[in-house]
Amino acid sequence: MDFLRPETLAEALELKAARPDAVPIAGGTDVMVELNFDHRRPAALLDLTRIPELREWSDGLRIGSGVPYVRIIDELGAQLPGLAMASRTVGSPQIRNRGTVGGNLGAASPAGDTHPVLLASDAVIEVASVRGTRMIPADEFYVGVKRNALEPDELIVAVHLAPAKGPQQFSKVGTRNAMVIAVCSFAISLFPEENRAGAAVGSAAPTPRRAVDAEEFLASTLDFASPKPLLDSVKREFGELVSRAASPIDDVRGSAAYRKHALAVMARRTLGWAWQELLGQKNGGGEHACA
Repeated sequence: MDFLRPETLAEALELKAARPDAVPIAGGTDVMVELNFDHRRPAALLDLTRIPELREWSDGLRIGSGVPYVRIIDELGAQLPGLAMASRTVGSPQIRNRGTVGGNLGAASPAGDTHPVLLASDAVIEVASVRGTRMIPADEFYVGVKRNALEPDELIVAVHLAPAKGPQQFSKVGTRNAMVIAVCSFAISLFPEENRAGAAVGSAAPTPRRAVDAEEFLASTLDFASPKPLLDSVKREFGELVSRAASPIDDVRGSAAYRKHALAVMARRTLGWAWQELLGQKNGGGEHACA
């Protein structure tokens, strides 16, 4: 196995063009596990840890693919609360120090913790090759089980996410809150100025998936500009629509029926939390009970 160590992005793209079989490695929290268990034996590894540009973020927000979870939590939690919430559930402190959103995207596992947040928050993935740069909406990035829209010579360079326009929430079901692969997960982002919400499920379909019918239901039912306490019927209908968006399977972590039930519950709860926060913002930060 060859080990390639570029020091600039340009050099990395040239190496990837010459060796499209080379597997990129940043934090290594996915790739090294596969290597250790002999589940994968690539012809070459492309080490991206020496490239400064991939470990930087800028206002806007453009987050380099090599920025680790711990920095997203510490430095971007106020601007990207949903992504920070999901990042806190990833593995142990050691994993959060090494693992990256770029790596999560590269692996494209349906159970990746950050995927629902990226979908619900309208993220755009920046990928590059020696041929140029492409911007891929998160909706179009996941194309199958552990398959993404990258061409063989492309690398994930950054994730583009606008600072949160309203409340965001993330919820995950597992045997414990972190250090475990999600049985299922859910994210919601409110966009009050646009009178809409983003909603997405994880670990409940062949790919991470938006709950489009649930999003449209909220847009047609709720008044984001002048929010009132949520009716239980609204939360229940939203939960059912989120559940219907999933197409889970039975596996060792949980049954399909359990996943659909759990998604409905998480959707109701996270909508309630996000809406409660919006009510507080509209009422000068005061408490406002949901119906």
